Amino acid sequence: MRLPPSVIGHTEDVLREVLRMIGPADVTLSLFFRSHPKLGSRERGVIAEAIYAALRNKPAYTNFSESGSGSAMRRMALLGLADTAGIEALGGLSEVESEWLTRVSQIDRTALPLELRANLPKWLMDTLTAREGEAGMLQLAEALNKPAPLDLRVNALKSTREDVMKELATAPIACEPTPYAPLGIRIHKKPALQNLPLFKAGAIEVQDEGSQLLAHIVGAKRGEMIVDFCAGAGGKTLALGAAMRNTGRLYAFDVSEKRLAKLKPRLARSGLSNVHPVVIAHENDAKVKRLAGKIDRVLVDAPCSGLGTLRRNPDMKWRQTPQSVQELNTKQHAILAGASRLVKPGGRLVYGTCSLLDEENEVIVSQFLATHTEFELMPMKDVLAEQKIALDMHDYLKLLPHLHQTDGFFAAVLQRKK
Repeated sequence: MRLPPSVIGHTEDVLREVLRMIGPADVTLSLFFRSHPKLGSRERGVIAEAIYAALRNKPAYTNFSESGSGSAMRRMALLGLADTAGIEALGGLSEVESEWLTRVSQIDRTALPLELRANLPKWLMDTLTAREGEAGMLQLAEALNKPAPLDLRVNALKSTREDVMKELATAPIACEPTPYAPLGIRIHKKPALQNLPLFKAGAIEVQDEGSQLLAHIVGAKRGEMIVDFCAGAGGKTLALGAAMRNTGRLYAFDVSEKRLAKLKPRLARSGLSNVHPVVIAHENDAKVKRLAGKIDRVLVDAPCSGLGTLRRNPDMKWRQTPQSVQELNTKQHAILAGASRLVKPGGRLVYGTCSLLDEENEVIVSQFLATHTEFELMPMKDVLAEQKIALDMHDYLKLLPHLHQTDGFFAAVLQRKK
């Protein structure tokens, strides 16, 4: 079935707005859809996919759109629509545009110059090439340029993975267990989950397998006092609360009241009553200081460049710069130092990011350990063995989309000496 000609115009309009990079692409898209309520769900889906394709392939599309006719923005929109919906699905194409898109579709993209195959900003391509080699960088870039599957976490307080998979099969939604996270389920299509009884009952939450593993390595136990230091909308908070079997005390700290507000409906569904959301002004807030030396485990999922999540947020690669990463490094140092004060002797401090960059990961941890000799690194292989997670890691958790089919994640576990 052909799409109405208006889809091309809408895609062009929203792409122009998204490429201004004033705000996150998903926010820009949802504002656009809210202001165009007459668009059907199929049209919205097609437009969104085309926008994400244009963000993923910006250098290649920019290069292709140097030929053709009409405005450059329309040509970029057409390339996104052709790649995701197919040329034959597009209503409103001129004969010239149709011929141009057919010609472009015949280009062998594997034979393009390196920067057009990687579709990464030059600084990031160079950084990853220096570390991974050219072939490794391309493998990683290729995986980052594919849309992510949808991962779910089963709420162990409400159901089991087997029971949830059976119920999903009756929907019918095809799914499989995630390879590493013991409560994870992977769905390759994107059904409307919020309408499922499982979702409404709080038996499942959307959470990437990498994020689930980060919560597992905290090793939260019944009756402990735990802090999720940068809780955000609370995906990991919910996983920690369920691991604690709804006992003990779990603080969800965040500097954003707006982000923490998103945790409230999720908490209500989850059946957890041991979670205490707390808005803090900064890492040295008095609310933080009064818990100094009292906490069994602290998770610091630090604010970072988000470059490990490009499968979901392809605009991040065009929004981040070496300068913005440096600014984040200053925050990461301060937050990790602030959070470390909470940990009691023998307690555990977990530092994690969804970044691919060493300067946000190993460098932060090694500098912290150099100035905080009361902490020592717990080898990740030991932590994973304790959690019965079959992943081959040494000192750190390092997840990469082309190797583990998760977002890019890093984590280190630090223990305060007794």
